Amino acid sequence: MVMNSSIRQSLSGDFGVIVFFLLLLIIPANTRAEMFYNDTKHGWFWYEDPPVSKPKEDFQKSSNRKMVSLQNFTIDELWDMYPDDFQKLLNRLQKKAVQRPTETNIMEYLTMQDIARRKALAYTSASMYVTQKNSALFNGNQVYPTSAPGITTRVQMQQREIAKTISKASANHALVFFVNPGCRYCQKQQQILAFFTEKYNWQIKTVDISKNHNAAARFNISTTPTLLLIKKGQENYMSVSTGVIALSELERKLYRAIRYLSGNTRGDTFLLYDFEKKTTLDPASILNRGKQPWIKIRSN
Repeated sequence: MVMNSSIRQSLSGDFGVIVFFLLLLIIPANTRAEMFYNDTKHGWFWYEDPPVSKPKEDFQKSSNRKMVSLQNFTIDELWDMYPDDFQKLLNRLQKKAVQRPTETNIMEYLTMQDIARRKALAYTSASMYVTQKNSALFNGNQVYPTSAPGITTRVQMQQREIAKTISKASANHALVFFVNPGCRYCQKQQQILAFFTEKYNWQIKTVDISKNHNAAARFNISTTPTLLLIKKGQENYMSVSTGVIALSELERKLYRAIRYLSGNTRGDTFLLYDFEKKTTLDPASILNRGKQPWIKIRSN
């Protein structure tokens, strides 16, 4: 008996439905729900990295790793060993001593430590020798002394240079003092500025930011007290301080700001005094000695 195509399609479709309902009857409802929610991230467009399986023997290999020993080295070899290799050997001997704290292992590690200490002492001694022999190149004591008389002299030189620079700049510089009503810090800063003006005869322009919004916006002032340095005939300005600042600190910061606006310093020489130029405290001073200043050192 020949079955036509429409009947076959109908039966095949019914068979699929029957199989589906049989699966529903066989698999419990809670299991079906768990399978669905745990398997939602799987599909044609979902990519997963394959799980990485760490070999079980890795830990055994690390625990049974061949131990290094100083019996394979002489003292001369250890002394002349490249620093990276020396450090690696030192670390391995330390780990061996921690893993197996026998008398031999600890002695080998302490021996390496003693060699390292002696190498550091040798480098320190040689460094002091080279520094003292070539003091003009590497020693800053001539401009930054450490003795009490030298420190006193240096401070006096700084103070004279600061006072001279500030006094000379009073003719074409001025300070802008930004204040706010009710600012107790502004009142204290005003008292300090009174001593400053008496000492240097400077012009100080007080600006109330609650009334002069344009000036506050132009210089981006939101905190008081704030001091700005301006120079006659120049649009650039320099911030001096924000908050209460003592007279000595005001003098130092104003001195640096004056020199910066005048082009006497840059960012890398901002802290440099005039008497320190072309010394070891001048970052670019080494560029004035020639292309290869170490050739003379080698010839000695």
